[in-house]
Amino acid sequence: MSDTRRTFLLKGFSAGTTAWLAANWPTQVAAAEAAQAMGNFTFFTPAQAMEIDAMAAQIYPSDSTPGAKEAQVIYFIDLALVTFAQDKQEIYKKGFGELAAKTGNRPLGAMPVADQIALLTSIQTTPFFRTVRDHTIMGMFAAPQHGGNFQKAGWKQIGFDDSLNFRAPFGAYDKA
Repeated sequence: MSDTRRTFLLKGFSAGTTAWLAANWPTQVAAAEAAQAMGNFTFFTPAQAMEIDAMAAQIYPSDSTPGAKEAQVIYFIDLALVTFAQDKQEIYKKGFGELAAKTGNRPLGAMPVADQIALLTSIQTTPFFRTVRDHTIMGMFAAPQHGGNFQKAGWKQIGFDDSLNFRAPFGAYDKA
C-alpha cells in the first residue's frame, strides 16, 4: 500500500512544483543560511512539530527506503514557514485547531497507524492537509541545506547526482 502512495506522490511532484522551486531558489538559499544559525524550531512548538512530523510520516511513509521522518522534513517545513512560505502560517494555525478537534486533543502520533491514516484521509481535501503534503514532498527533495532531505535520502531514492561534476564534451573548446 505504501508503494502506491509513494508512486502517487512522486507523480504529483509535477512541473509546477519544479517551477516553484526554481523561482524561489534565492529565497531558499537565504533560508538555508538561517537554518544553520537557528538549530531548533522557529515556527512550531515542540507539540506542533510532533503533529506535523506524524502527518508527514504518513504522507511519505518509511518502508524499504527512508520516508519523511528519516529525511527530517519537519525542519524544512518549520524553516519554510518563517521564510519563503510565511503566507502559509495561517493555514497551519487553523489546521492545528481542526486537527485537535478531530483527534480529541490526542497527539496524532500516539494514535494507531490505521486511525492516523483514516483521519488524514478524512481531511485530505482541506487546505491544511494539502499544504502539509506539498511541504512534505518539497522537504523530501529540496537541497539538504534547506532543512530536509537529511543525508540526501530523497535524492538517493530518485537517483539524483548532486556532484555538479561537469566534464566538457570530447573535442571541447579548449585551445591546445
